[in-house]
Amino acid sequence: MKIKTGIGIDVHRLAPGLDLWIGGIKLEHDKGCVAHSDGDVLIHAICDALLGAAGLDDIGTYFPDTDAAYKGIDSKILLRKVYEMLENKGFSIGNIDCVICLQRPKIRARVYEMRQCLAEILEMDVEDVTIKATTTERLGFEGREEGVSAYASVLLIKL
Repeated sequence: MKIKTGIGIDVHRLAPGLDLWIGGIKLEHDKGCVAHSDGDVLIHAICDALLGAAGLDDIGTYFPDTDAAYKGIDSKILLRKVYEMLENKGFSIGNIDCVICLQRPKIRARVYEMRQCLAEILEMDVEDVTIKATTTERLGFEGREEGVSAYASVLLIKL
């Protein structure tokens, strides 16, 4: 058995009038992520963590922001494609642990819904997907509500 770990980070600027997608669900907020896709920072961080652990290139290699095919794409589709790449290499996911950094909106009430969404896409038990959030105490770009960031750590298993 081979065990591999990976980390992923994603950051997006926030702007008024855009939808805010995090963890595969749409959040009510007056700002959303500026992005080529739907800007789901959490899913993008998870994709990079999974790809890295599997010894593959980063998300931008497979889904470039210069390709019109990915303009406005639902990041859940990208996550599913990454999952299929892992399956083709013989990997299964042990667990995923994430942190989202944003001042507003408060997301605690929606975290379990995010976990369920991600677990369903990745064919995992919801207990094996954890998500925490922090406000950064009004410090940095997240604290000033200029952007949002997400961090993910994953464990892959290959039998």
